[in-house]
Amino acid sequence: MRYIALEECFTIPELPGLSLMRQEAARGAALQSPVSPDFLESVGRRMPDFTEWRIPEMDDAGVDIQVLSHTVPGVQQDMEAGEAVAAARAANDYLAGVIERHPDRFAGLAALPLQDPAAAVAELTRAVGQLGMRGALVNNYLGGHFLDEPRYDELWGALESLRVPLYLHPGVPATEKWAVLDGHPILADAMWGWAATTGGHAMRIVCGGVFDRHPDATLILGHMGEFLPFQVSRFDSRYATFKLDRPLLRKPSEYFGSNVLITTTGVFDPVVLRAAIDILGADAVMFSVDYPWEASRDAVELIKRTPMTDAERHQVAHGNAERILELAAG
Repeated sequence: MRYIALEECFTIPELPGLSLMRQEAARGAALQSPVSPDFLESVGRRMPDFTEWRIPEMDDAGVDIQVLSHTVPGVQQDMEAGEAVAAARAANDYLAGVIERHPDRFAGLAALPLQDPAAAVAELTRAVGQLGMRGALVNNYLGGHFLDEPRYDELWGALESLRVPLYLHPGVPATEKWAVLDGHPILADAMWGWAATTGGHAMRIVCGGVFDRHPDATLILGHMGEFLPFQVSRFDSRYATFKLDRPLLRKPSEYFGSNVLITTTGVFDPVVLRAAIDILGADAVMFSVDYPWEASRDAVELIKRTPMTDAERHQVAHGNAERILELAAG
């Protein structure tokens, strides 16, 4: 079985502003984070590496390709527009060099400087057309701006015309205070808060009519869809009670599995994966690990242990990624 993993992280020591340890220090200070220093040290050691730990773990687990993206928060941190444009370009050039050295093992999703929407379009066009990136990944929202806003319509149009997806990844903690987290810093990021805020952003994109204006655009959500697939019937039943000046062209649920696709990142429960396939369809779910935050073997075991037909297993493990990212079939 071929495995293509879609949400796999790296960092660049040569770009101090984008270094993992600087980001984690800021995140820890903001959250008073109780994450184990030993765990962070292990992640920090493996994050910038491609050959000493990463490829051996891929080989051990049977992962054929990692689709790489720059780790959180990337250029979606507190940067001036010009700095973000330069950082995104440097990060994408660096990633292209890694892929050029290991073309059979890695593909890439581009970083985008959302601080300047026009520059983000230009960088997406360059990264896909010149560097061979398979789409883009952004780390949630930026400075109070969300991707359903008119300022990003040109970006969605570019994603459509280039026929590449946008992966919406969780980002740094929100700058605004969220009282429900008070006294419980473990809830603020990967355990719960990131899924809630990223899922909320995705619902803004759906309910903001982005896919009515850009029907061929594709959004990918990690972590089994950031809670959303398991609420689609609820979305429809409540949406039907609203009287809106500009209603959606379809039921909210009908954007899931068509415009909104998901990956298995970090959710390694066969019952949950089976449910996601039943809700969205096997052609809307893709394999992922979240290396180095998660273990590749655990992710592969999920695919092996989940009840699926052979056709479904091939779709989830590699076929959907080949189709959506236009990767050569193995």
